[in-house]
Amino acid sequence: MNWETILQEYKLFLKLEKKLSSNSIKAYLNDINKLRMFVSNYKVPVSPDKIDNELITDFIYQLSEYISPHTQARLLSGLRTFFNFMVLENHIHTNPAQLIESPKLSRKLPDVLSVEEIDLLIGAIDLTSAEGERNRAIIETIYGCGLRVSELINLHLSDLFFNEGFIKVTGKGDKQRLIPISPYTQKFIHIYINHIRLHQKISPAHQDILFLNRRGKKLSRVMIFHIIKKLTAKAGIDKNISPHSLRHSFATHLLENGADLRSIQLLLGHESITTTEIYLHIDRKKLHDTLMKYHPRSY
Repeated sequence: MNWETILQEYKLFLKLEKKLSSNSIKAYLNDINKLRMFVSNYKVPVSPDKIDNELITDFIYQLSEYISPHTQARLLSGLRTFFNFMVLENHIHTNPAQLIESPKLSRKLPDVLSVEEIDLLIGAIDLTSAEGERNRAIIETIYGCGLRVSELINLHLSDLFFNEGFIKVTGKGDKQRLIPISPYTQKFIHIYINHIRLHQKISPAHQDILFLNRRGKKLSRVMIFHIIKKLTAKAGIDKNISPHSLRHSFATHLLENGADLRSIQLLLGHESITTTEIYLHIDRKKLHDTLMKYHPRSY
């Protein structure tokens, strides 16, 4: 069995059957190529259908010296997906990675900004520059709508339905959802569109992209991280903050103010409610107060 052929088939499977984004497909293929490099060191070449449980265990064990338990778990998950595909295509009979135990992981709570820290972050923006107005609109949009970075940079002008009070977002696996957008957040997007973006020379391929760099092209994920990190330092916020922290803050603040978990799940685009449940661990005081208020034996 040829590695190149099977990886091409797997790539199509991830795209068409699993409906994963290009970034996710790249990550999955990267996992398999690491295993491929590992088995290429054997004296006798090992084809994908000849890989067994012992070889995979050996592979994970050698990597464990260099990568974290979280990375090991993610890598093992990627291998299971690949060999499940092999079983589905009748290339092998059983998944050799299925019974390998994942490392025990501690669940790390995300860094969250308070409302006051959000204001400090936005207050650190230099609004005398064109990029400043754009950056304010970016931060207000991530925090106001709870977007992932990939969802933000791929937001189109044609995705804005301000009259109806919604934006259309394309999330993981190209799944689309409608998210309410407040008049407050709309205001800053309008300022950016009408006073900054309107005067830019825009690349023909990016005419419908909302947020642009100074060359009139779509912003990169790295650029959004750079903007947030720079503003965090300038605002004097002593936390490990990333764009995802704004999304976490969006969800946390909703929960603190009484939103139900199911609504937060839909807004964030989480497939499973268990992913959203991490926010229950953040505000333990709220949980304590709820029990004290509603349980018949709390007094």
